[in-house]
Amino acid sequence: MSSDKERPDLTGTTSRAAFGGYGHEVTDEERAEWRDVMNARAQNAFRRGQEAMQTGRLQDGLFWLERAERMARQSPNVTWAVALAYLKVGRIAECLVRMEQLYNVFRLREAAFLSVVCLARQNRTEEAAIRLGKTLSCFHILPELQELATNLAKQTGLAGWCTASNGGWVDVQTSGIFRILLDGIEVGRGVSGRYFLPVGWPKACRLEVRSGRKHILGSPINIQALTRCESLVQATANGLEGWLWYPAEPDHVPSIRLGGGDVLQVPALATNVDSDVPLSRPRVFAIPKNELPTEGNGLLMVTDDHGRPLSGAPIDPLIGKLLAGDGTLPSRLRPVPVMPWKHRPADDRVSPGCAIVIPVYRDKAGTLACLQSVLKTVPADVAVIVVDDATPEPALAAALDNLAAKNQITLLRHERNLGFPTSANDGMRQAGGRDVILLNSDTLVFSGWVERLRARMNTTDVGTLTPFSNDASILSYPAVDQVNDVPSRAEARELDRLCLRQFSGMAAKSDLPTGNGFCMAITAHCLAETGFFREDLFGQGYGEENDFCLRASALGFRHFPAPDVYVAHVGSVSFGSSRKALMARNLDILNALHPGYDVAVAAFLKSDPLLELRRALDVDRLQRQRGSRPSILLVQHDAGGGVGRAVHHRAAEFERQGLLPLGLRPTAQGCLLEYLPGGKTLFPNLTFKLPEELPFLVDVLSQLSVQKVEWHHLVGHAPCIRTLHHMLNVPYDIFIHDHIWFCPRISLLNGDGRYCGEPEVVGCEACIDRWGGYLGESITVPELIERSEQEFREAEQLLVPSRDTAQRMSRHFPDMFFCVTPLEDDARLLTNLPDKAMIVPGRPLRICIVGGLSQWKGYDVLLAMAHHVSTMPVQIELILVGHTPDDDALIAAGVKVTGEYREDEAVGLVREQYADIGFIPSVAPETWCYALGLLWKSGLPVVCFDIGAQSERVRRSGRGGVVPLGMPVGLILAFILRCWREGS
Repeated sequence: MSSDKERPDLTGTTSRAAFGGYGHEVTDEERAEWRDVMNARAQNAFRRGQEAMQTGRLQDGLFWLERAERMARQSPNVTWAVALAYLKVGRIAECLVRMEQLYNVFRLREAAFLSVVCLARQNRTEEAAIRLGKTLSCFHILPELQELATNLAKQTGLAGWCTASNGGWVDVQTSGIFRILLDGIEVGRGVSGRYFLPVGWPKACRLEVRSGRKHILGSPINIQALTRCESLVQATANGLEGWLWYPAEPDHVPSIRLGGGDVLQVPALATNVDSDVPLSRPRVFAIPKNELPTEGNGLLMVTDDHGRPLSGAPIDPLIGKLLAGDGTLPSRLRPVPVMPWKHRPADDRVSPGCAIVIPVYRDKAGTLACLQSVLKTVPADVAVIVVDDATPEPALAAALDNLAAKNQITLLRHERNLGFPTSANDGMRQAGGRDVILLNSDTLVFSGWVERLRARMNTTDVGTLTPFSNDASILSYPAVDQVNDVPSRAEARELDRLCLRQFSGMAAKSDLPTGNGFCMAITAHCLAETGFFREDLFGQGYGEENDFCLRASALGFRHFPAPDVYVAHVGSVSFGSSRKALMARNLDILNALHPGYDVAVAAFLKSDPLLELRRALDVDRLQRQRGSRPSILLVQHDAGGGVGRAVHHRAAEFERQGLLPLGLRPTAQGCLLEYLPGGKTLFPNLTFKLPEELPFLVDVLSQLSVQKVEWHHLVGHAPCIRTLHHMLNVPYDIFIHDHIWFCPRISLLNGDGRYCGEPEVVGCEACIDRWGGYLGESITVPELIERSEQEFREAEQLLVPSRDTAQRMSRHFPDMFFCVTPLEDDARLLTNLPDKAMIVPGRPLRICIVGGLSQWKGYDVLLAMAHHVSTMPVQIELILVGHTPDDDALIAAGVKVTGEYREDEAVGLVREQYADIGFIPSVAPETWCYALGLLWKSGLPVVCFDIGAQSERVRRSGRGGVVPLGMPVGLILAFILRCWREGS
């Protein structure tokens, strides 16, 4: 019951590890190669699915698209295609789930309207009408839904419906006279038709269409949502280029205006714009530098149809020369390489006072939550300066006016949107020579945060300070290399208290290459000498604080973490979905201005000097998770499969018994400690380099009150893990999942993929001499057996999943007692089997195989079976619910291969195949075989080879059957046919 991952056969005598782990680091090239292979598989499945759907082979198309979706779960384009396929074949509920998922993540117009279609098809008329009204209020209608809109309006007693366009008009379909109002002021009335809106309409917030006093379907229309533009403008050596589109109305042909000059239509759809949004339709433009109205003479504003700046505007066309490496640049754009600058002396300093600067744009609820948390915690002598960057939300503007009227904030307001750098600068100027804490409006702060930051601005070398947060790049916690969940207010408050407990008064032990502007404290003398953020380079924002920090570093200022402060950050609300493109553009500018910046950040991440701090937080949080419970440590490999599943089932049982179940996995440099119910991501910093950090690991485990160690798999682990229980002075059990204890090849198969028959030691040595082993260590067969025997004697219990495993282990270790501990309740699983198989006349026999098929799991058998089926007069379909190292060969031979699946979807996926019988093709003795339980749970009798736990369990069940190992595939198929016809 080892991992389902393929173990490549060896032809030499080199001992190679079967799994990744200690001393076996996966390179970036290997990761890239694996991603390329998986992407190619997914793309092939997607292409075949699309082709089948287009030629009317709907079920085939759906099969291939579902396979693609399982292989590319994060691809919204695949999700969209699967949803459409479900709609075509009438699986409306499954279509609706995916449409809602796409809308919730991407605010996708097409998904919103097709959700309405799904609800209508399900006869959920009231819900469909409500959903359509909300959708029309934000999006221009899909033309093919106009008839549905009319019907839903009639069915729900409304006078009609309306839809607005970025072209400046509104279409109205009503049964009577209506009125059009902009922000409550009537601007038109009439009967059904198209009505053009007055000049300046995009500056309004609310467009109403009323019949009498009632809104018609779609009213009121949210003008800000309708006119939201996704865009980017960037400078190149040849001029300006960029793209834009309106997600609420992708078919609208936009225009741009350069400065106060010409308006240019942008009709060309892009083919090379990188976008995460499915069905995005950006339209591209390119303007040669000789056509730019102000080329070389400063900033150029570029606006959309409605006079709003594109992302990245205003823009200096000279940036194109900077990016091209042109040496004829003005001094303000000359690159300054990143280097280890000389630090200023760390003399004591007295703060000239402090102000908090908060630029604001949109999101009333988030902004007010931020301000409330600030006002609740700010000391009386610290000013709160809010810069309203021309918010498009009147309610937010009014709320800010109210706070200013109460003298709770100092409010600055822009007439038009100028971007984060300008807003931050205006606020810092208003601070008037004081220390500044720059704070995003999508953050939450907690008691004492200002005082703790100010306490660290006490020496003259300090330039900036940045606290921990869930989303703060190199200051992120718990994970730095992946997206963290946004904590609740209560969770964030507890994290701040935890940081205070752990690090109060602790001096910074490392410099940062840069601060992070989500919450960055800047000393007054650093700001005065470095200057403000660059307003001419970074558009709406991103990178300006990094540029500032690099300029400050060149002046000798230092940037430090503030680990005793935690600030919750919900994450870049103001940027919308143009954020990714703007970040990439600005990062290019940043690296051109400061060559070596990326290298410096990469070096910081690799050395990870903050790991010690994050790890201390993880240990503290894990202690709180434990409470007063004792812990048990389950040692496993890092390959998942059956061992991983067994470990998690054991962990759940231990937790029910009142224990804290901890897991230990191998890493290339040591190990990772985890809280098993939470997985790898809950405490990602509990990594230990071995052997140098072994004492620290022992200390942490002792603090966590580990009372016992349970070995599940030691392959891939550092040698010192074998004696960890001695250092902890606790007993250990061994749960045996495969035959690694006496077989260096683990599976009892030789290099030809055949069961070895378990010969004497001399025969085993001859096998290893010829084929090699998978232990990843230099050890002979006699030494392996001797070591295993010694470890068995010292263990408190030797647990095995099946009688077959106990008997097999006893033959090699006759003086040991192996306690049979089944991993599933077979009697319960078998209750899913029908009393008798149902034979459908004229339909092929469908045989289902499940799992990840390596060679020893029966890949070769299945492939041979597929070739034989093609020669038989009887129709048989072979279906693999799972994956293999070479799906293509099976598919070419006629096997349906679904691709990988999650455990929670396995039973449903098997049942969707409408198979008649299951088959376990494993040619090695399994110790348990979860695949068998899955087939039973899915209601299928099973045939398998007469070997291992799979045979023992099938025989005991009295259903299905067993066949001799090595039986020709033609006879296996004949036997399965007989079992099926006889009702299994």
